[in-house]
Amino acid sequence: MALRHAVLAALLDGERSGYQLAKAFDVGMANFWHALPQQLYAELAKLEREGLVAGREVVQEARPNKRLFTVTEAGSAELERFAATPSKPSFIRDDLLVKVAAADSVDPAELISRLDERAEASRAKLDLFDGLLATMRGDLDEDEFLARGTGIGPYLTCLRGRVFESENRDWCARTADVLRNRARLRSE
Repeated sequence: MALRHAVLAALLDGERSGYQLAKAFDVGMANFWHALPQQLYAELAKLEREGLVAGREVVQEARPNKRLFTVTEAGSAELERFAATPSKPSFIRDDLLVKVAAADSVDPAELISRLDERAEASRAKLDLFDGLLATMRGDLDEDEFLARGTGIGPYLTCLRGRVFESENRDWCARTADVLRNRARLRSE
């Protein structure tokens, strides 16, 4: 997958500025695709040159002018083509796992501290996902929303992000407990 597809998918909800797109990435896409704001701006310019998005200038009085972008028919066709291609299996690339792999040779207190930090970050993301999911559902319960709601794609990706962070939190907590218990047994 290329950044282009993530940008096109994020623009499906409607017209957005580069700033709004960056915020949407921080909230809705960050659980499966990370991009820096400058990468997003560069990708928007490229997509516009290729005719996959259309931009329009909005004149603002007290602030700098901004450009708003929408997906074109060609952009929708590109997303359709992308959705029809087989997906490659994902893989984990995480520096914390490298640190845990070295657990027998590093200071367990430092490693436990890193695990506790990651668990806390996952707890915070879980709160964020819970708020996003509730906002998307509105007055509907989850089953009703999944059957009839609109914006099902972003909702389903948030559900995946929630499961991912829940598993991260639980694994970090368990791994830190294992290391604490091992350290305690060594000191006895």
